[in-house]
Amino acid sequence: MTNEEFKRTLWEAADKLRGSVAAATYKYPVLGLVFLKYVSDMFDAQGKRIRKRLADPRAEYYIEDEESRAELAEQFAADKTFYDADNVFWVPPNAHFNALLAQAAAPDLAQRLDKALGEIEAENPSLKGVLYREFSRLELEPGKLGELMQLLARLSFDPDRHGSRDVFGEVYEYFLGQFALKEGARAGEFYTPKSVVNLLVEILAPFKGTIYDPACGSGGMFVQSAKFKDAHAAKLKKKGDLAIYGQEMMAATRRLALMNLAVHGLHGDLGATYGDTFSNDQHKTLRADYVLANPPFNISDWGGDKLADDPRWVYGIPPKGNANFAWLQHMLARLSSRGRAGIVLANGSMSSQQSGEGEIRRGMVQDDVVECMVALPGQLFSNTQIPACLWFLSRDKKPGQNGSVDRSGQILFIDARRAASGRISRTQIEFTDEDLQRVAQAYHRWRGTEFSDGEEYEGEPGFCFSATLEDVEKHGYVLTPGRYVGAVAEEEDDEAFAEKMERLTAELAEQMAKGAELDAVIRERLGALGYGV
Repeated sequence: MTNEEFKRTLWEAADKLRGSVAAATYKYPVLGLVFLKYVSDMFDAQGKRIRKRLADPRAEYYIEDEESRAELAEQFAADKTFYDADNVFWVPPNAHFNALLAQAAAPDLAQRLDKALGEIEAENPSLKGVLYREFSRLELEPGKLGELMQLLARLSFDPDRHGSRDVFGEVYEYFLGQFALKEGARAGEFYTPKSVVNLLVEILAPFKGTIYDPACGSGGMFVQSAKFKDAHAAKLKKKGDLAIYGQEMMAATRRLALMNLAVHGLHGDLGATYGDTFSNDQHKTLRADYVLANPPFNISDWGGDKLADDPRWVYGIPPKGNANFAWLQHMLARLSSRGRAGIVLANGSMSSQQSGEGEIRRGMVQDDVVECMVALPGQLFSNTQIPACLWFLSRDKKPGQNGSVDRSGQILFIDARRAASGRISRTQIEFTDEDLQRVAQAYHRWRGTEFSDGEEYEGEPGFCFSATLEDVEKHGYVLTPGRYVGAVAEEEDDEAFAEKMERLTAELAEQMAKGAELDAVIRERLGALGYGV
């Protein structure tokens, strides 16, 4: 069974057990149990690691005498300080997944789970308030919770198999995506389609420095950024390093993000608490090298009336009825002197003129902080049909760390509306790896980054165009890529008109003749049945 088949089988079985419980409710206990299995397996692996160290002559705790070693191994493996030292969560014996699995048939399993996760939180201060502890309120049919645990017991971490730890991260991420598909419109609060996250990351290329997502949802941007960094470390032959910062407004979603980071082996600062980024900013002094986010589109109740004097509004006060330009200016305010940002927003942000939005956009263009605009295809999102685009902002467009080509006074426009060839379902499409590389390489060649394939940038009618600020001024500071990239070049057709018409009419005559023959056959068959036409 491949990894994909394993994840799908696990999901289908888990989904079947939920019965009439809504997916929006069910995701918290399921992902909470995945996390419990993860911390339990990591705990067991650390115990084995401690025992190995005692037997390794090169290790600090090496004990030569076998009898003494065996005696101390059990003491050390039961000593919390040896787990804290390696940042491994301490799991009390009664709270271990396997101990609870042995009680799967108990009628009070839900209460035992709540108690066990409370004990894990008490032993690990960084998990305080993070774990799901409402199993006893869950309206699952009797026995289903135990069946769910038996199902998730198939997940396992083997420290002797390199990379097997990834299974938890992959399953967690896969389940998040499946819950998003089930929830539809409500999923936007916690999930951005993987395809959109991948495109943002491939263009922004976070590799070394601080990364920040002010509307982090379940943390998908962080996970994909870390994957990008690891994938390119070998190619570039240098080590990447990302310090993660984020904020999430919803308490339950913030818990999903913290668990998501943990199961991927990542650490991040998501602020002291959940909260609204505009009115309760958890990272006021942060200056990030990379900002990427999919903030909620077009929100009207963002509290703008109370923030009229906020220093973040450098290019103008955002309208009270729409937060799009508040998000853009907030992210600019959190960029370092070389920082870049990638943001998903509704298409209207590229051309709107109402309530001062046009003036804010003009100010940003004239100040040369807009670097690249990407128009996205429809049907990328499961939760909204609002057409979306990507904004890329930059504090430094000169030659240097961000790229070798001076792009001061220029903006790259990419029309990717026809660039996605993958299909997830009848109503949702995605970028394939080849599609992602085509779009991302247009940017990296244009900017001359270390992630470029080395080919020269060339504009492509209907797809990409490098415009000057004067070009943008001529278009009234509207940033819709379609206005700049032009139409797709038609393939040359050297067939003479007369010859072409003769060929096409001959083909049409042949098709009409075949049609007439089929009509006759149908009439004959129907007549034989007594239904003359």
